Amino acid sequence: MKVAAIQMVSGISLDVNLSEALRLLRQAASAGAELAVLPEYFCFMGHKEEDKLLLAETPGLGTVQDFLSDAARGLKLWIVGGTLPMATDDPHHAANASLVYSPRGENVSRYDKIHLFRFDNGRESYDEAAVLQAGETPTVFDCKTRSGDSWRVGQSVCYDLRFAELYRVLAADLLLVPSAFTHTTGQAHWEVLLRARAIENQAYVIASAQGGLHENGRRTWGHSMVIDPWGEVMAMQAEGPGVVLADINRERLRSVREQLPALQHRRL
Repeated sequence: MKVAAIQMVSGISLDVNLSEALRLLRQAASAGAELAVLPEYFCFMGHKEEDKLLLAETPGLGTVQDFLSDAARGLKLWIVGGTLPMATDDPHHAANASLVYSPRGENVSRYDKIHLFRFDNGRESYDEAAVLQAGETPTVFDCKTRSGDSWRVGQSVCYDLRFAELYRVLAADLLLVPSAFTHTTGQAHWEVLLRARAIENQAYVIASAQGGLHENGRRTWGHSMVIDPWGEVMAMQAEGPGVVLADINRERLRSVREQLPALQHRRL
């Protein structure tokens, strides 16, 4: 199955972001991708954290959800909508939700980001918990290919990457990590963490990122990539919008797991 990690440099205009996302999704579909993963906050990067609350949608109703459904159906593509803000019972907090749409345009899975990022090095600071409500449920879905094969896909988002125990629970063949890593933390830890998650779970990883200098002044690390179960980077783009393509192969997955059956050797 050919997969695509979509890299963006999203701005403050919802319409502009969706137009850019569609352009990149069309590019992925034209290249033969069956699954495309958009980055975290693909639809919006506001001036301040509270701006997310203005765009929070309710399940089954909203501009971004309609866009994802229409794009998936129109392009006959599995689409993972990075993340978008979804309304909660608390008007002061939204969920950072990753929604999956099948080629029929159906919403088949929703994962709410469990681990909320906080960072302060004296020069830049972030605290997602100020406006986001943490999810609680590890989430997987089955992605059926055009050839009739099926992949168990585990969902995660950005900061989740630092919590290895989540990925053990997912027990997936393919792990998704839509992200908006800061330039500071991404430069230090992004690739090594992604490769570690691939190696220890003997799974493919699709990491789609924000990558560049945004309208709001934030700088994200980018380096969207696809990694194989042995931890090898199959394809990568450093900065700027683009489509990172790779072919994932079930035989490769089986071979790695048979040669080194580490998942069978777990004792804890």
